[in-house]
Amino acid sequence: WYNLVHMELDFCNEGPVTFDKYEIIYQQLLTKTISHLHLGGDYYVSVTIIDNETIHGINKQYRNVDRPTDVISFALLDNEQNKPIPGMIIDLGEILISYEKAQEQAKQYGHSEEREFSFLFVHGLLHLLGYDHMKEEDEKVMFALQDEILGE
Repeated sequence: WYNLVHMELDFCNEGPVTFDKYEIIYQQLLTKTISHLHLGGDYYVSVTIIDNETIHGINKQYRNVDRPTDVISFALLDNEQNKPIPGMIIDLGEILISYEKAQEQAKQYGHSEEREFSFLFVHGLLHLLGYDHMKEEDEKVMFALQDEILGE
């Protein structure tokens, strides 16, 4: 008996229509990440591609950082009251990605936009799953997972 994991991605592209292709890529990365981490259950994730102006406002309002950033995650399972209920779909939360920052960073790091957009999604998803990089040892774990999931 094999329990199939169901994953639902709510994708919203507020950027150029060319970014619509990331819906399929993000669905594949969501499946790959949950599988890689050997997680059971049914998962729901929301991801929105937005511009620098929008992410700047969100970064300022919620993190008190007055500049645009590349990715912001809002986790729904980040406290004791929000633990998953067995048998229910687990809503991990929301990932916001700045397409302008992604494009800028792809050029800066000398790799494809697709690689940068993929990295930012996996980075945001790992945050939703409880990983962070505040301490050096946590950063090593999180960044190693990112590389494994992205196949590097």
